[in-house]
Amino acid sequence: MTAKRVRSVMIHILMAVAILSACGPAATEAPPAATEPPQAATEAPAATEAPAATEAPAATEAPAEITDTELNVLCTPQEQWCQGMKQEFEAKYGITVNYVRMSSGEALARVQAEKDNPQFDIWWGGPIDSFVAAKGEGLLEAYDSPNYVNLIDPVKMKDVDNQWVGIYVGTLGFATNTDWLAANPDVAAPTSWDDLLKPELKGQVMVAHPSSSGTSYTALATILQLRGEEAGWEYLNQYAEQISQFTKSGAAPAKFVGQGEAAVAIVFSHDIVNEIENNKLPLVLTFPEEGTGYEIGGMAILKGAKHPQAARLWFDWALTPEAQALGPTYAAYQAPTVKGVELSHPELLEVNLIDYDFIWAGEHKQEFVDKFTNEIAGADNLKE
Repeated sequence: MTAKRVRSVMIHILMAVAILSACGPAATEAPPAATEPPQAATEAPAATEAPAATEAPAATEAPAEITDTELNVLCTPQEQWCQGMKQEFEAKYGITVNYVRMSSGEALARVQAEKDNPQFDIWWGGPIDSFVAAKGEGLLEAYDSPNYVNLIDPVKMKDVDNQWVGIYVGTLGFATNTDWLAANPDVAAPTSWDDLLKPELKGQVMVAHPSSSGTSYTALATILQLRGEEAGWEYLNQYAEQISQFTKSGAAPAKFVGQGEAAVAIVFSHDIVNEIENNKLPLVLTFPEEGTGYEIGGMAILKGAKHPQAARLWFDWALTPEAQALGPTYAAYQAPTVKGVELSHPELLEVNLIDYDFIWAGEHKQEFVDKFTNEIAGADNLKE
């Protein structure tokens, strides 16, 4: 199956559920974890097509007897969405939600550091690469949610051992400052990864550091999967020389580029849309034609959670169309992972997606982040 087929399968599935709510198949065993990255965007993993049906499954309520009165959430998406989900959950269930917002890399480090005395009950959001890494260290609690039946593609979007699940989908893109383009008429907005290496963009590219950001790690893993490890690391050395400054947060480069601090940002496309539509920044969104990576944002209950009932309640609720439809209300334009939700920006999936291997990326995350940090670009003085 070609990369274009990967794209078309995802679009077909997600667009279909925006029109018809469908009943998906039960979760099946995921394919074995890859040991070597795919060398190019050529073969797609088997995707589960959502069969046509008439109605999405009803949300399953958690047990009526819940004695937990509070919930501690480790939240990785943008602050506005974290705050919105807190308010929505509190209003619906009367349980106080305390949350801390952290980038994906920071969140994983926090979970690792607190493994003997976890301060959070549930981890919500951020690329599943980090959740795969956390599972490998025994940091997550398995939970067989009744709302897994709502998933569009259980094979792709759920851990085979029920230790994590996907809650949204987002694609990597480039944000270019249109004022900078007007002042540099001989330069076009990048439409390939190689465009980022052009001399005219030296010192004009911004991206987060992969040690703190899941966005940046997705970009790193995308390059390695597109080009293979040897050529991929060679590219990443050249790419780092083009960077004006690394940031701490994955979404921040779009804001800084929109404010004129550099020309191009490498960011998830939904964050670029937010800066264009809501913050009115002078940006244009483009995608690499040879293929781009994407994230499935994850969720997991942490092992040793002090409020497990409330954690399971949040987990079940987050897998309902009601909860996933809230994103655009809080300027979050990621695609849903459950049936019965209208896509706010379907064009963000109408791009050439590589066959991104989440398991391989997660299993090698620490190794690759350490290599990038120690051999290419350190993580000191990240811009916030």
